[in-house]
Amino acid sequence: MDFQNLITFLKKLQKNNNKEWMDANRKWYKEVRDDYIAWLDRVNAKLMAMDEEYYDTPGKKGINRINNNLMFHPNKPIYKDHFGAGFDKRPNTGDFYVEIGIERAMFAGGLWRPDPKRLRSIRDAIDYDGEELKKILNKKSFKTLFGGLYEDEKLTNAPKGFPNDHPHIDLLRHKTFAVATDFSSKVVLDGGFEERLIEAYQEMLPFRRYLNKAVTV
Repeated sequence: MDFQNLITFLKKLQKNNNKEWMDANRKWYKEVRDDYIAWLDRVNAKLMAMDEEYYDTPGKKGINRINNNLMFHPNKPIYKDHFGAGFDKRPNTGDFYVEIGIERAMFAGGLWRPDPKRLRSIRDAIDYDGEELKKILNKKSFKTLFGGLYEDEKLTNAPKGFPNDHPHIDLLRHKTFAVATDFSSKVVLDGGFEERLIEAYQEMLPFRRYLNKAVTV
């Protein structure tokens, strides 16, 4: 994968974030996108070989659109400043997300603001065995890589049906159950990016499995 070509393309695109420029450089975009999809396919095969529960996610199914959703975010530019994709994208569960941008890259996973039904399922799982989730979150290597749960909106009080003095009230108040780590895009170019991705996938796996079990049982 020619990551330098991908980042160079993104830099040019952000300086010329309009349909006219994209149309004039459509061949370059397709070249970068096809290269990225081929890389996603290769990583997908590696992850599938190491994780027996992995959900096969070929590059064309995993890759995100480069267009921003202007219907919900009309003030955003037409095109994103990164290429993003999901691995292990089993329907209705949280996948493992990879993003490569101009200055920053990111690994993330879990469930971002799940719908009320899935959110209730996660809270029920925490009510039942929240100690297991805390054990995952407090593992030294996990905390070193991801820090903790992604900081997003939280309830001020306990969610409906749970007491304010619940032993896991700190977790129950969350609306998003996801983790992420970001780093300089220079790391993408240093030759060890794929190994770093696989290490992050493995470190995150118990966290994602906990959530996915909660929303699918």
